[in-house]
Amino acid sequence: MEKRVTFKGWLLPLLLIAPQLLISGVFFFYPAAEAVWQSLFIPDPFGLSMQYVGLGNFEYLLSDPYYRASFLTTAVFSTLVTLVSMIPALFLAVLADRLVKGAGAYRTMLIWPYAVAPAVAGVLWLFMFNTRIGIVAWYLGLLGYDWNYVLNQNEAMGLVVVASSWGRISYNFLFYFAALQAVPKSVIEAAAIDGARFWRRFFTIVLPLLSPTTFFLLVVNIVYAFFETFGVIHTITSGGPQQATTILVYKVYADGFVGQDLGSSAAQSVILLLVVGLLTVLQFKFIEKRVHY
Repeated sequence: MEKRVTFKGWLLPLLLIAPQLLISGVFFFYPAAEAVWQSLFIPDPFGLSMQYVGLGNFEYLLSDPYYRASFLTTAVFSTLVTLVSMIPALFLAVLADRLVKGAGAYRTMLIWPYAVAPAVAGVLWLFMFNTRIGIVAWYLGLLGYDWNYVLNQNEAMGLVVVASSWGRISYNFLFYFAALQAVPKSVIEAAAIDGARFWRRFFTIVLPLLSPTTFFLLVVNIVYAFFETFGVIHTITSGGPQQATTILVYKVYADGFVGQDLGSSAAQSVILLLVVGLLTVLQFKFIEKRVHY
């Protein structure tokens, strides 16, 4: 007979969830409410006065071609980062799952990049691809390719995508490897006895069983691409060249802390929060239907 723990009264459950509620209130709900409030005003650069404009900041942003262009840049960037970080992670996890000798060392080396902060990862990739001192740029020059991410928009986008995805591959690898370990070996062996080759077994049996993990990683990697890649972009390109790598979260920083347009920056943060929330809801509504639990 199953025994369930019950709490008499409401004080103990409230005390148990109080730390999480406090942290969420201080670091999420209060800043979000403050951003919504500031988005309705235009403060002066010195913060001495505020002029109420209602939805004027939002109307200005939606009519600004540079801000609309950052939406397309963010969509391309987040899609590439998600794909570049998830597909190699799945491939490496499959290799690690089949590896017998040296599996522990292999897994440890793959996990190491996750310990590197995004800003530090950006500096590492910047040193390798720097047009003057970068060793990769030097080898590309020997091959006759004129590498210059400072002027070439496609090269700049490719560099920040690879730098942003590098450490994230380790994170995705951990989840995929754990999910592969949970796949019933008896099902794989039965398919092998029936004559199914490795790739057929992978696409028809293993990949559908990995769909819950894939769905989870899809959500968290898109959120990562929207928010946590700020350090990479700031250290490598600072949003350039010609705002080719200015995603939404970086434009919030550029307009608010560099341009001192705090009202517009607050409105952008509200829009960014709504966009990410809407994307998450759409993913749970449409993509989760294809997930096999």
